[in-house]
Amino acid sequence: MLRSRLPRSRLGSGGICLDALVAAAANHSLLFENERVRVVQTHILAGDSTPIHTHRWPSVKFIFASSDLVRFDDLGNVLMDTRQSAVGHALNSPVWLEPLPPHSVKNVGDVEFRAVQVEIKDAT
Repeated sequence: MLRSRLPRSRLGSGGICLDALVAAAANHSLLFENERVRVVQTHILAGDSTPIHTHRWPSVKFIFASSDLVRFDDLGNVLMDTRQSAVGHALNSPVWLEPLPPHSVKNVGDVEFRAVQVEIKDAT
């Protein structure tokens, strides 16, 4: 069973797996994985939201198609709203991200958001 093999830090309350590839599988797909890295593709259609999920490892993200996004914590509080940020998404430029606790993302823009994250497993 997948749930029993995942480290506790990937599980939410009640032992539900919150790993992005499981909890938000419609928005995340695995491109590559080995013992050191995992490469995950993310896509969120305009107007869509992801289910609550996590990103356990730090990563380098490359954004290929940008849109306005709002990130919420697991209680629905706004953590980030790109419409309120003076700095927009830098297309095709690497961005460092720390691990992300349980959150969901809503694409409030007019176009699909597409990105690839290279998660660094042995950085933690």
